[in-house]
Formats: sequence, structure tokens, C-alpha cells
Amino acid sequence: MTDAPSPAPLSLTATPGRLDAVVSALSGASRSQVAGWIEAGHVQVSGVVAAKASLKLRGGEVLTVQVPPPADATVAPEQVPLDVIFEDEHLIAVNKPAGMITHPAPGVTTGTLVNALLGRMTLPEQSGFDGPDGYRPGIVHRLDKDTSGVIVVAKTVAAHARLAAAFKDRETRKAYLAIAAGAWAAQDRVNVDAPIGRHPVQRQRMTVGGAQPREAQTLFTPLDTRPDGHGRILTLVRAQPRTGRTHQIRVHLAHLGSPILGDGVYGRPSDLIARHALHAQFLTIPHPVTGEALHLHAPAPDDLLQAWIALGGALPAGLERAP
Repeated sequence: MTDAPSPAPLSLTATPGRLDAVVSALSGASRSQVAGWIEAGHVQVSGVVAAKASLKLRGGEVLTVQVPPPADATVAPEQVPLDVIFEDEHLIAVNKPAGMITHPAPGVTTGTLVNALLGRMTLPEQSGFDGPDGYRPGIVHRLDKDTSGVIVVAKTVAAHARLAAAFKDRETRKAYLAIAAGAWAAQDRVNVDAPIGRHPVQRQRMTVGGAQPREAQTLFTPLDTRPDGHGRILTLVRAQPRTGRTHQIRVHLAHLGSPILGDGVYGRPSDLIARHALHAQFLTIPHPVTGEALHLHAPAPDDLLQAWIALGGALPAGLERAP
């Protein structure tokens, strides 16, 4: 992905209101795009770089906006080995390793799953899948960088449309494996029904409530528990999200008082595992052509299992069976 020349800065006269909302209305860009520009230091108010999107404007201020150049919709293919779970002419399902970003985004152009996939195939209509959130041809859902497990990518435009509709209409079933660390002593299933929105101050985080919260539901099933000797209960847990909000499982477990082991954003790092202990273990989707249920499974990864064993936990019978 190469950068085009930077456009000339926009000079705007402010109306009263929040900075991000005002720039969005005057420039025609989405509010999320504008928030990114502000965070990157591309927006000035009367000659001073704006520090936050929520800055209140009285009206009449001179706003200078350096719009980043559009990204060229060409991403270099890379020869990266992939653990392919299923593949046909319509889609590919991969066991994504922890540490791999799903798709290129501003500032990240190599080492992603999309780069690796382009090294082995052509993804649909590359120029049609480039937007403010990154270049994502064929991508219908995402996993966080440090979340491992099943991810599905469409290989045709028709498959992309059908799979995207299946995720939107909740025709899919997902089950994750995690280690929760905190005060929550789970004895039985618990359903968390708590809307999630952007954290009002720390914009890279999500939170229960927050800005413009959206419905979020996750069913948690404890598989085994261990005390850590320091007042915390460690729980090997199966998480089944009914919705697909950003960081949903991580936020809901933190909301229960037991953030995921190793989660430095919603909890704290751990010596037992070098990333947050979350794995997308099972995914069931309707095949985009036949409509038949496609059951996909990525075995529990060694680092998560070894972390649990190091805690003195045992691996429950049936761990690799779908719920």
C-alpha cells in the first residue's frame, strides 16, 4: 500500500459545537475519520493543534485540517504459512495466530492476514474494500491482534455479501476459550447483557456504557476454576457472544471483575502468557452457496493451555467438543 500526495489543508470556519462533530459536518468526513485525524494531530484550532475530539467550539474559530492522503488500494502479497481449516472456491477459514493483525490499516501495511492471503489467492474487488478503517478485501469479521483462532474470509463478492449478512443477522454461532482472572467465582453459566460503547476518555478502549453504546450479550460457561493464592479466582471459561461488538468478551469479563489473563488493556500483563488468553475456538456459519451449516474448529493453542496447567489447572474432558 503506497501513499498518494497529501491534499492541500482545509481551512474551515467553525460553528458552535464539539470539534469532531463540527469538522465532520463541514468537511463531509465521518465522525470516526475526524476523530482519527484529531488523534494524529492533523487538526488545528486557531493555529493550535487540537488535543481532543470533545473540544467545545464557540463558533468563528479558524480550523485547519490536514486530510491524510488516500491509501492506494494495492497491498503487497506476502508468502506467509497459514493454518487453513477449510477452503473451497467461495471462502477460506484460517486458524489465525496470536500477534497477526486481520487487515491493513493506517500505519500498518505488512504482516497482516490479508497480506498472507494475497500471497496465495486473489481476494474480491480489492479497490472496493478500502475505507477509513483500513483495507479489508474479503473480510467479514475480525479478531483482535492478540486473539487467536477461527476467522473466515470470502473469496468472491457474492460470498462476501452472504457471509456479511449471516453475521449481521446472527445466523452464526461462536465460542471462545479464555482464562479469566479476578474476583468472579463462577459456579454456573452467566449471561451478561450490557451495552458497549467507546470509552469517553481513552479512545482506544471500549467500556460498558460509554459513548453511543450498542447492545452486547455474552454467555459465559465456567469449565474449571483455580485460586491463585492472592485472592483471585482464575476461571477457564467458554464465551459465546450473541453480538459482535469490538472487544466484547474482554470488556464483559472485565465488567464481571475478572479481566482476561494477560490483558494489558482491560486487566494487567501476566508472566504466564505473553498475550491475552483468548482464543476463537468454534465458529458455525451457513455456507454462502449451499446454506448448509459449516462447523469450523481451531484447537486450543499451546500457550493458553500451558498457562492453565502452570496454574495447577486440569484440562476438562470434552474441551475440544463444540458447545
